[in-house]
Amino acid sequence: MRERRIIAVANQKGGVGKTTTVINLGAALAALEEPVLVADLDPQGNCTSGLGCQSDGVTSYEVLEGLQPLAAGIRKTRFPNLELLPANANLVGAEIELASDPHRAQRLDGALRAQPTSHRWVLIDCPPSLGVLTANALAAADGVLIPIQCEYFALEGVGELMRTIERVRAAWNPGLAIDGVVLTLFDERLSLAQQVVTEVRRFFGEAVFATVVPRNVRLAEAPSFGRTIFEHDIRSRGARAYLALAEELMARRRDETASAG
Repeated sequence: MRERRIIAVANQKGGVGKTTTVINLGAALAALEEPVLVADLDPQGNCTSGLGCQSDGVTSYEVLEGLQPLAAGIRKTRFPNLELLPANANLVGAEIELASDPHRAQRLDGALRAQPTSHRWVLIDCPPSLGVLTANALAAADGVLIPIQCEYFALEGVGELMRTIERVRAAWNPGLAIDGVVLTLFDERLSLAQQVVTEVRRFFGEAVFATVVPRNVRLAEAPSFGRTIFEHDIRSRGARAYLALAEELMARRRDETASAG
């Protein structure tokens, strides 16, 4: 079986296209015949509803609490090769209920290790905060993907996220890598957007993906129909961008594997 890559998609700033990226990057990888599991760790459950799934039954809350194994929560989506661990508002309680557990940040890691799956990729949708849920995602992940929007204050809060990543490395996950930075909500008509691209590339260097995700009406519409962009409008600029991002991510992974070998 090919090695599984677990990626936490994180940015505590809201509105940066994080959930959109999880859904559509996951779908793009799946379209390229890569088995994908999307794990929703956001109490808002936007990833769950955006994939057209219900948030009842076993969710990431029961898995984190140790009430159910990972396999009990995984369900199929309409999209081939794409499965989901759903989330709902119960996750809010996990932040409080796990607070006194010294191993609270390692619950998801334990569940993933106890339940090997056939997925090539696991994409974790983190909440827009740096609490227990995001710590669980970072502690379980092989790498972090950081979406940054091409708008005002794009890098606001990124320093805090990087410090959190360093703390997670020190405490639980020394091998946690930065898998990449993806620029989102890009409007080529705005000089500000061009300036943000330059600024982010200067700050993160080669970690920034060449693919830039445009601001796209069809991308914004798709979640309200519970569809990926490939189901909603496969010919849209948003669909082309996420397919290119998936191909770039896979190429990076192949290069890393080759250099490690």
